[in-house]
Amino acid sequence: MGERFVPTPAGRARLDSFPAHGAPRATLLLGHGTATGVEAPDLQALARALPAIGITVVLATQPYRIEHDRGVADEQSLDTAWTAIWPVVSTPGVPMIAGGRSAGSQVACRTAGSLGARAVLALAYPLLGPGSPVELLATDAPTLVIQGGSDPFGRPEQFPTLPPDIELVAIPGANHMFSTSPSHADPDPLAQITDAVIEWLGRQLVPARVRA
Repeated sequence: MGERFVPTPAGRARLDSFPAHGAPRATLLLGHGTATGVEAPDLQALARALPAIGITVVLATQPYRIEHDRGVADEQSLDTAWTAIWPVVSTPGVPMIAGGRSAGSQVACRTAGSLGARAVLALAYPLLGPGSPVELLATDAPTLVIQGGSDPFGRPEQFPTLPPDIELVAIPGANHMFSTSPSHADPDPLAQITDAVIEWLGRQLVPARVRA
């Protein structure tokens, strides 16, 4: 794992990088929510699992947490910092995927189109506030939403009808942090998340067929 700090208009951001094993197939940039940072179990599980299949994972800590300044925790500051981080972790010829959990998934959704993200991963999207269906539907890229079945910020059945390029995976019994009660502990929610992401990424990163 590599750690570095990068300047953004909102202050310093921290990047924790987990390089792909071998030649990278893609880079997945993940942002955190407001209650927890990049130590959130779902983000850490993906950082452990994805490098083995050729995906570089970069966990981005927003400047407001580094600088201890809630004045740069507003939507515009979050998006501006994320936009400044994006080219720092981009590699020519390697697809970039935007993602995050909760508030981090909102940032990824809002900026995906302008940054040219190949796809978007939204973990625990806060559908009922402060997120909205409009934000989610505007990614302009294939999107995977992974949602806990008991998430108070939006259960899977509360989502609107989604277009074919936005897929939703439910984790039964899981809350906003993907924790479950003992009765729902098997299979492990984190294993369900990583399995779903690996399968989805495999479909997003299939090379285009070469025409004869």
